Amino acid sequence: MKKRALAIVVAITMFLPASAFAATLDGMPPVLDPLDIYAADKANKLSDVVKNMPERVYVPNFQSGTVSVIDPKTYKVVKTIKVRSGPQHVVPSWDLKTLWVNDNKGNYLTPIDPMTVTAGKDIYVHDPYNLYFTPNGKYAIVMAEADKEIVFRDPQSMAIKKIVKVPCAGVNHADWSADGSFFVVTCEFTGMILKLDTAKMKITGKVLLPQKGAMSPMPQDIKISPDGETFYIADMASNGVWIMPAHSFGKFTFLKTGSGAHGLYVTRDSKTLLISNRNEGSISVLRFSDNKLIAKWKIPGGGSPDMGNISADGKFFWVSGRYDKEVYVFNIEKGVFVTRIKVGNEPHGLTIWPQPGRYSLGHTGIMR
Repeated sequence: MKKRALAIVVAITMFLPASAFAATLDGMPPVLDPLDIYAADKANKLSDVVKNMPERVYVPNFQSGTVSVIDPKTYKVVKTIKVRSGPQHVVPSWDLKTLWVNDNKGNYLTPIDPMTVTAGKDIYVHDPYNLYFTPNGKYAIVMAEADKEIVFRDPQSMAIKKIVKVPCAGVNHADWSADGSFFVVTCEFTGMILKLDTAKMKITGKVLLPQKGAMSPMPQDIKISPDGETFYIADMASNGVWIMPAHSFGKFTFLKTGSGAHGLYVTRDSKTLLISNRNEGSISVLRFSDNKLIAKWKIPGGGSPDMGNISADGKFFWVSGRYDKEVYVFNIEKGVFVTRIKVGNEPHGLTIWPQPGRYSLGHTGIMR
């Protein structure tokens, strides 16, 4: 019987990804399913922390210095929150209790209480272009783009814990390995990708993306696959995504998606990746199982889809229209454009809240 049991265990483990056997970051909530690191993010799987929060879409308008708040049921702007200067992203905190407005023009983080949809007292933080959280919730990470720094901070007070100088311009987006031990960061203006050790808070690798065509690469959003085996990196200049094995840093293949590939979003069934092509006004749909593009949704009359996220029920994709003062809504199940909603000037890192998941890694809602 012991031999038979051992044979069964061996047979099962043969089909698990390598990430299933890695030691996780100390303090990180355990992965629920080694075949799907997004298992906690399924449709309507809201935690007790957020289940009573009103569903709203938060749109930071950089040039207007405001956050437009939309009721997704009526598609109407129901509130406008004024911030000090130029907001870039609205970011859910690791503990899901706060939405942080990143104002890198004014050098402030503004907390929003998503239960009451009201802004709190600003916290001075220099150059908070983007904001992330380590998978164990120990640190907030500010992507200080203009300062060329990755700044580890206390996730509540935002006090500085460590500053990591980066060897590239435009440090911007990030995502973590399945075990949380490392994360990969994109540098938009240098075409460089960085690898950092989460616990040691240090750079352990750097590589330039290959050049496709006449323009130098401009890496944007990055997202890891449900099985934890592959990173996808949007490249706005190369008009597609780079595909990199999670455990072969610097090994790339390329897939053309559309002009100005920018944002990446995993659907709630973990089967597909939505890719916003900002320069051509479209959304490409990539199937994880074979890395094939299976659909392209176009915005009637064109547009500039940038950053957003998926509704809690998994049915709708909301994305900002960066240069058109509007927000776009797509029906994911039907693969069709639904509507556009007028907001402020230069809407950017939109989030819809609440979202399913146990904790947030930041940006516009990278949930696990």
